[in-house]
Amino acid sequence: MAMSDPLADMLTRIRNATMVKFESVEIPKSKIKVNVAKVLQDEGYIEGWKVTDEGPQGTLIINLKYGPDGESVITGLQRVSKPGLRQYARAGSIPTVLNGLGVSIISTSKGLVTDRAARKSNTGGEILCKVW
Repeated sequence: MAMSDPLADMLTRIRNATMVKFESVEIPKSKIKVNVAKVLQDEGYIEGWKVTDEGPQGTLIINLKYGPDGESVITGLQRVSKPGLRQYARAGSIPTVLNGLGVSIISTSKGLVTDRAARKSNTGGEILCKVW
């Protein structure tokens, strides 16, 4: 059966894996999921990621990151724009996450970027998710 929101599935898998302290999580691969993983790694929320050709579409393996006392670096993931209700924002009205302590991942015409990068380049787009 086809999945209606693959990005929400990815965020839920990461959220569940961090709650039980898994070292890595396997997710069916797609271009948008790989780009979200790149942004998460650039922002320091995950250690790394790699793509394998297992399965019909390939697998994205995300290595999760934990602090010195075993606490997860990712404390929250929230899907903002959903298939039934898309959320768009102009560059000047992109909301901050926890007063700048978290990031929003935004799909722009220049690719997937964080809210800070979108404001800096004066580009709006679809707010995919929030990470803190």
